[in-house]
Amino acid sequence: MQRRPHFFDRTRREFLTTTASGLGGMALGAMLTDEGLLCATETAKDSQSASSLVRTPHFEPKAKACIFIFMAGAPSQLDLFDPKPKLNELHGQPLPQSILEQARFAFIKPDTATLMGSPRRFRKYGQCGMEFSDWLPHLGSVADDLLMVRSLHSDEFNHHPGQLMMQCGVSRLGMPSMGSWLNYGLGSESNNLPGYVVLTAGRGSSGGATLYQSGFLPSSYSGVLFRNQGEPVLNLTNPQGLPPHLQRAGLDAVRAMNQRRYQEVHDPEIASRIEAYELASRMQMAAPELIDLSNESQATLDMYGVGRPEPSKVWRGSLSHLKTYDGFARSCLLARRMVERGVRFINIIHASWDQHSDLDFNLFHNAECVDQPVAALIRDLKQRGLLDSTMVVWGSEFGRTPLGENRSGREANTGRDHHPFAYTMLLAGGGLKKGLVYGSSDDIGWYTERNPVHINDLHATILHQFGLDHLRLTHRFQGRDFRLTDVGGNVIQDWIA
Repeated sequence: MQRRPHFFDRTRREFLTTTASGLGGMALGAMLTDEGLLCATETAKDSQSASSLVRTPHFEPKAKACIFIFMAGAPSQLDLFDPKPKLNELHGQPLPQSILEQARFAFIKPDTATLMGSPRRFRKYGQCGMEFSDWLPHLGSVADDLLMVRSLHSDEFNHHPGQLMMQCGVSRLGMPSMGSWLNYGLGSESNNLPGYVVLTAGRGSSGGATLYQSGFLPSSYSGVLFRNQGEPVLNLTNPQGLPPHLQRAGLDAVRAMNQRRYQEVHDPEIASRIEAYELASRMQMAAPELIDLSNESQATLDMYGVGRPEPSKVWRGSLSHLKTYDGFARSCLLARRMVERGVRFINIIHASWDQHSDLDFNLFHNAECVDQPVAALIRDLKQRGLLDSTMVVWGSEFGRTPLGENRSGREANTGRDHHPFAYTMLLAGGGLKKGLVYGSSDDIGWYTERNPVHINDLHATILHQFGLDHLRLTHRFQGRDFRLTDVGGNVIQDWIA
């Protein structure tokens, strides 16, 4: 008996979930394009996933790439960026009762807590006179290229929620990160590398992979974790003995099966899977070349500090066997190389700065690790003509308290607790003003006093420099339009050059 064609076997439900919804999707796409809410280039190529297409921004951008250097664990702004002579005068005294009554602490016992000044010496750098601690001389040398914001504040005072808020805009799991949103809004300019790459140094952040997830966006927008030496991405290379033509045949077969399934159910995750296989194939050539630093001059390697030895004395939380000094330097140099190859968002995560005790030694260890490579990155981007179009951000989930740590079982007043009410971040490039100190905290560094900046304000301004209106960069999920800035955020015009 001759079998009827497959399309005769379809039920009404199958028709409604495939053909009818496809027609409706075409109509909706046309309507959204007419309204300017969907770029026509997004539907230009059926064979190419949306994440690999360059899209038109809402307005003319000033930045094309972002390097977000995330200091997980929270550096002490009071010992690095924000000198407080009044705090030093009040060293050893209790916190004023008016503040104490409203304060929340992660670990400090408020009844016996006392203010702790900083022994650090601060110096003014550059024509702008920006102040840096004696532990950050290299960053001080590029002060005239920096925007220092001393009035950041967050809603969270524990690490994982705070890290989620900084990276994802809200302190909830399952939300897209900043790099995912940027690539969702603009697409990737790199054909052979991911649009969103993550590099790590040190012990790793408490937030882990939740800090570079794509959330409810297609998985092709997730950050791809790279290693700064050895095999760039685990399992990227072919098994020994597998010739290229067999690998290509296997990829073609997998693609055909995925494409057939996609035509049946139109699940965007299948399109993401197809792209992941194809991108992995292209990365097999591009990724090893990327991390091969043999064509960099010795002067460049020395400028970044590649090959620096670990200090002879290290603190317990540093995990010196990971070669953090060399690893962080390589990450900064790789970030510049990724920008040159069209990677949209590079997240360098260095941990941990969570210094509740032995602050002087532990903070010095971390500051010395990052000071030279970050300054070299800014200088290198500038001399190559890339800084104007590349935004560099240095910051963390929150800062450290003006009070000394007095937790039971620890020597009192040798570290600082979590402090979300006022802290400091640095930005450079991407069309932002240079040599500017923006905002301030009060005399003891407890609250923001002038020009407070919420984390969502930071996000809104970053998106603005990429030509994206944070109110319009949305994705509908479970009946609601979500965005990076959630229900807040204001572009800070005073930062824009």
